[in-house]
Amino acid sequence: MGYKPDVKPVQSVYHALQLFEVFRNAENKDEFGVTELSKSLGLHKNNVFRLLATLASRGYIEQNLNTENYRLGIGIFNLGQKFVNKLGILKLARPFMEKIVSDVNESVYIGILREGNVIYLDIAETNLPVRVVSRVGKDVPAYCTAIGKVQLAFSSEEEINKIYMGARLKRYTDNTITSLPVLKKELKRVAVDNYAFDNEEFEHRVRCIAVPVKDYLGVPVAALSVTGPAYRMTDHRMEKEILPIARKYAREISKRLGYHEL
Repeated sequence: MGYKPDVKPVQSVYHALQLFEVFRNAENKDEFGVTELSKSLGLHKNNVFRLLATLASRGYIEQNLNTENYRLGIGIFNLGQKFVNKLGILKLARPFMEKIVSDVNESVYIGILREGNVIYLDIAETNLPVRVVSRVGKDVPAYCTAIGKVQLAFSSEEEINKIYMGARLKRYTDNTITSLPVLKKELKRVAVDNYAFDNEEFEHRVRCIAVPVKDYLGVPVAALSVTGPAYRMTDHRMEKEILPIARKYAREISKRLGYHEL
């Protein structure tokens, strides 16, 4: 039976999903107390406690016995891994990500675009002691990341407007693009160049360069991003050393997805 938008949702399921979204949307916070969750969800504490107890019985939530707060359980991790493993592109891309790391000795991400956010699916890490903190499993606004902009650049004007028209582009650093006209101009440049920079736009002292991975229709289905500390990721190094290598292996992945360059 197909999904019908006018069907009334099952309240208990709806509230459970809202609870998971509280954890997903929290920045720098992994645990919540019943009172905090009650306020966030607008539910009575008894209802929140029953939700937590039910989810904990299946391993999707667990309680920290030291703080008595609640956090996501191993069940959520296993479910996420199941989703990631279904994406065959990860198995396909992993050897090429490792080759990029071998060639340039910086960390390499693969990520996908979902509703204006980038979801980081995997990372091949450098062995250098100074490296970026992994974003795997996190979703980050696409407009302030190289891996997001290089996929947004191939969206239509209508799609960009749908995502950002009337929305506030949050400033994360002094370099974050916060104007839609400026973002559109940047995306046009990215579409022509076929690569994107993140010039400390989401995190201070972190720079990235990203290239698209395309399918047989020539549509970006993911992107590779080479990421490192700003002092190592100079303009010259990114453009002259890293970009050719990233492009080379992104093309190899794309070819295996059926893409043929004109």
